Order: sequence, then structure tokens, then C-alpha cells
Amino acid sequence: MANEKIILGIDPGTTIMGFGLIKVVNKKMEFLQMNELLLQKYNDPYVKLKLIFERTIELIDTYHPDEIAIEAPFFGKNVQSMLKLGRAQGVAMAAGLSREIPITEYLPKKIKMAITGNGNASKEQVAKMLQSMLGLKTLPKNLDSTDGLAAAVCHFYNEGRIEVGKNYTGWDAFVKQNEKRVKK
Repeated sequence: MANEKIILGIDPGTTIMGFGLIKVVNKKMEFLQMNELLLQKYNDPYVKLKLIFERTIELIDTYHPDEIAIEAPFFGKNVQSMLKLGRAQGVAMAAGLSREIPITEYLPKKIKMAITGNGNASKEQVAKMLQSMLGLKTLPKNLDSTDGLAAAVCHFYNEGRIEVGKNYTGWDAFVKQNEKRVKK
């Protein structure tokens, strides 16, 4: 029997959440799907978080990923933007954790480096490289979906390397690795 697994990659956002799925069969990648959840038309930030959670659960229940790779928020100057991104990421992570799927976070530079060899590559460069790697016929208008796909591919390339990011196999593991964030 072939050794196979499915990896869901997520680029969290409160305007657009990008995601992509790859199937790994005997250490070879196959493209499954990429798309985005458009959230611009919703004004209520809590509705956006609910939709991110529901879409992530729907993806999990449809594709049954074995692992989730998620882009970690980058540290910018706008604290409000970081807070919103962190909430979006947390909600997507909670969906995965609720289904007991291992999650690994990757910094944007780490993802870009894994795909293009350049940690400072543009979204367009990452998208073009993915198109070449996976034989994608066209690229989407918004590149958030290719960013989600890039997280999945990065995870594939970094499989077995402990230092890549934080791994969470469930709520207990999350709490244990984030003790400073937990109120006692």
C-alpha cells in the first residue's frame, strides 16, 4: 500500500483566508485544491472569525488532512492588524485542534525560502514557482490561495525537521508549549 497523507496549508486573514491542499504519495506531491474564503463583505469581526472556523472545519471534514501547516503572523508596526491576524490564525488552529490534527506554524520567510530559495521573495515569485512545481495551469487573481498552498508545500519540504516551527497535536500540547500565555 502506498504511503500517503494530505496536508492543508492555510494563510490566515480577516479579509481573505487562502488555503491549499496537497496529497503526498510515496514522498511525491500532488496538487489537490487551492481557494480562498472572501471576507471583505462582512463588517462584524466576530462573524469573520466564525466563518474562518466553519470553513476550516468544512475543509477538514471534506479532505481529511493528516496535518495542517499555517502561516504565522509576521511582526509589523500595526498592532491592530497583528491582533486581527493572530485571531484569524487562532480560530483556524482551533478548528484543526478540535479535530485533533497536528498543526505546524511557519514564518512567512521560512515558507518563501522553502518554495523559492529566497526568504524575501514576492507573492508573485512564490506563486510562479508553485505553478512550475505542481503543474498549475493558471494562477488565481488573489495570491492568498497560493500562499496557503505554499504553507502546505513548505511543510512537505520540512517534514521530519524539528526546528521548523511549533507543533501542536492537541489542546494539551498547545497549553504545554504556551504556558506563559495561559492564565492560572
